[in-house]
Amino acid sequence: MLPHTKKNISQLLSFLLISLVLILATVHRTEKLSCLHKINPILSQEGDLVIGIFLSLLSVDVNSQTGAELFESPPHKACKPYQWLPKNYQQVLALLFAVEEINRDPNLLLNISLGFHLYNTYHSDERTLESSLRWLSGQGQFIPNYSCREQDKSVAVIGGITSALSVQMGTLLDLYKFPQISYGPFDSVLSDKVQFPSLYQMAPKDSSLHQGIVCLISYFKWNWIGLIATDDIRGEEFLWKIRGEMTKNDVCMSFTEKIPVSERRHMESHENFMPRIIASSTKVIVIHGDTDSLMILRYSQIPLFPVQKVWIVTSHWDITMRRLHSEGDAFHGALTFSYLTNEIPEFKTFLKTIIPSKYPDDILLKAFWLSAFKCPDKEENSEQEICSPNASLETLPLNFFDMTMSGLSYNIYNAVYAVAWGLHEMVMRKLEKRSMANEEYLVFHSWQLHSFLKSTQFNNSAGDQVFVDENRISEAQYAIMNYLFFPNDTDILVKVGQFIPKTQLGQDFTICEDAIVWGWWNSEVPCGVCSNSCSPGFRKTLSEGEATCCFDCSPCPEGEISSQINAEHCIKCPEFEYPNKQRDRCLPKIVTFLNVKEPLGMTLAFVAVLFSLVTALVLWIFVKFQDTPVVKANNRTLSYTLLISLTFCFLCSLLFLGHPTTATCLLQQTVFGVVFTVAISSILAKTLIVILAFRVIRPGSWLRICIQPRMSNYFVLICSGIQVIFCSIWLGSYPPFPEADTHSEYGHIVIRCNEGSAFAFYCVLGYMGFLALGSFTVAFLARNLPDSFNEAKFITFSMLMFCSVWASFLPTYQSTKGKAMVTVEIFSILASSVGLLGCIFIPKCYVILMKPNRNTTRTRTESQKQIKNKQDARNKICSGAWP
Repeated sequence: MLPHTKKNISQLLSFLLISLVLILATVHRTEKLSCLHKINPILSQEGDLVIGIFLSLLSVDVNSQTGAELFESPPHKACKPYQWLPKNYQQVLALLFAVEEINRDPNLLLNISLGFHLYNTYHSDERTLESSLRWLSGQGQFIPNYSCREQDKSVAVIGGITSALSVQMGTLLDLYKFPQISYGPFDSVLSDKVQFPSLYQMAPKDSSLHQGIVCLISYFKWNWIGLIATDDIRGEEFLWKIRGEMTKNDVCMSFTEKIPVSERRHMESHENFMPRIIASSTKVIVIHGDTDSLMILRYSQIPLFPVQKVWIVTSHWDITMRRLHSEGDAFHGALTFSYLTNEIPEFKTFLKTIIPSKYPDDILLKAFWLSAFKCPDKEENSEQEICSPNASLETLPLNFFDMTMSGLSYNIYNAVYAVAWGLHEMVMRKLEKRSMANEEYLVFHSWQLHSFLKSTQFNNSAGDQVFVDENRISEAQYAIMNYLFFPNDTDILVKVGQFIPKTQLGQDFTICEDAIVWGWWNSEVPCGVCSNSCSPGFRKTLSEGEATCCFDCSPCPEGEISSQINAEHCIKCPEFEYPNKQRDRCLPKIVTFLNVKEPLGMTLAFVAVLFSLVTALVLWIFVKFQDTPVVKANNRTLSYTLLISLTFCFLCSLLFLGHPTTATCLLQQTVFGVVFTVAISSILAKTLIVILAFRVIRPGSWLRICIQPRMSNYFVLICSGIQVIFCSIWLGSYPPFPEADTHSEYGHIVIRCNEGSAFAFYCVLGYMGFLALGSFTVAFLARNLPDSFNEAKFITFSMLMFCSVWASFLPTYQSTKGKAMVTVEIFSILASSVGLLGCIFIPKCYVILMKPNRNTTRTRTESQKQIKNKQDARNKICSGAWP
């Protein structure tokens, strides 16, 4: 009887109840190949010490009927069809290779031979418990807490292709202090020595696997990823880690699917599982899980439906394993992270020598051979020769067998050696303490192996250092393999890169992009993004409720640029730069001003000079004909003053052309304001004298002094002096200055004169407007006075034009920017000056030059007589003498 442990009694009772259920479901052993899945142990090799090996080699279709129905079936009907997991048979050969190497090694275990008993687990909780009880009780029997062996040679158990199976086995085996070495993927949960004190792990740690996957995703600029993981603790841990890493690298999840780890639920969920993946918008899917738990992906494939996805597979799933070889096209082009290990010497040579005749008693090899080489279905016996006896494993397709040692086989190889080295240390310790009279020194107990296993470390034949202590197990290194499936039903794995964590940055991840085949639909790198990248000149616009990787592209606002792809914000160009048309970079602005060399500046300068010369010509005509009645009629001095001021009005527009300087900015507005004030004052003086002479002044009135010629000159000086005072105050307080206008014209820096004080500028214009409005009013009142040379009508039209020009100037000037402001002001100056010159002096010049008969003294005398008669009549009316 095996010794009881001192664990919790309730825990022991629970396993006893499970064991009783299994006792009721006893199935007799049969040697027929059709019932191979009922044989346990399925393979054994005797030795002085025996290891229990629990592998998943055969799969029973538990979906067609429940496990209870299988157990309750009569013995003759209990043999149900089974399905090979052929790729897992390499694990058996790795075990056999390791045991044979150890037994041949004279320096290991001395004269003690090592054997094994191989059990099948089916990835089933019930089968795992059944196999564990069979191992504990003896070959072919599973009576709880009893051993049917004459001498207990059992020393350790190697098993647990998944964490779930390791937990099932470990909880039971720990009751008897049996060392259990798990060869499946490393699981931090199993490292809890309080819960699993008798369990050890051989696989390297996968704590950096998520970083390698995200490095691959980031390298190809994918950001819209689907995640598939097993619905267990390892799957949750992987999802938690990779989500954090994806967030750091701006990668978003399209969906997350969890695969049930129970085989019974695979067929229940496969109808909805793959269609959801196919319907998703993402083209890149990461799969995390082991070969058995991902069986749903084999069941879920939809025939003849092209799945245009990029599959990124973790190291624990053998992507080549499937029921039918033709199903490999769905994963053509997939990238898989496989363990990067050194090759075990002589292992491939050993595989090439494997044939059924070499191991005639190996029923497992015979069954595998029949299945792998597709021998006809018929009942076999020991005399019957097996088909294809001289075939070789290296001729089998990749989905059946791989000549390269897998990660699981490598772990099994190391696990067997770890047990052997632990036993060797225990044997050496016993030899040191033995006494000549004591012949029991080679009696072993499994619980004694723990203290030696914990400290076991060795270098395997590949040169890799192996530790059993989980605290010293190294990080896994990965080879990135590209899975290729060819139309002739052959497939291969091609190495295209590697990921070695904890190495120098930049050397940890390498990939050969040109060597990768991306599936059937495209030879280019697939676009695994939710939204196409925003090119420079655009910015990302996120939609509410959407992932950050799903966005729209909006052009940058005016004056802003984005020089990077997928820019979140646009930035403004510096003040002296401007965006190009694509808005992806800033260009230096061109310095510009209203240059006299430009066509516009040249035209304005030509007009100004031309009309100034015309004005000078008119002045010359007036001087030449100064004694004629037309010139003398309306105050010759004021006419000269007006013509001179108009000449300067035309010429002052030239101050607005060319590169502005401090001097030109000070002169522009002041000269313009003063000369125009002189001109308007002269016109106002002309009209005031006429109106006073004809309508206001009574006989003997002192106002007659106001119509004296010198008084009109004083009037002009006073009006102009007021404007000079305004300009002086302006220049003394906030004078105009040159400035660089960077905002008015796109792509240009306009050099122009800033008015300094806008209030002073509009005061100058307002004063001019006041004088112009007064001139217009007075001229309008004097337009019908009886004088042959009365210019009141002409002044009325000229002032109407003048006021119209400057009234339209104000809103136009306010609404324009840059050079347009200068152009508008020059045009207003020229237009108003031309209006004054044309309306007032052109008619007079016409009379002087073209109608000399009207420019005579007689005409002037008749006109004066008419005026005198009207004045006399007015005087009589005013004095009361008119009847």
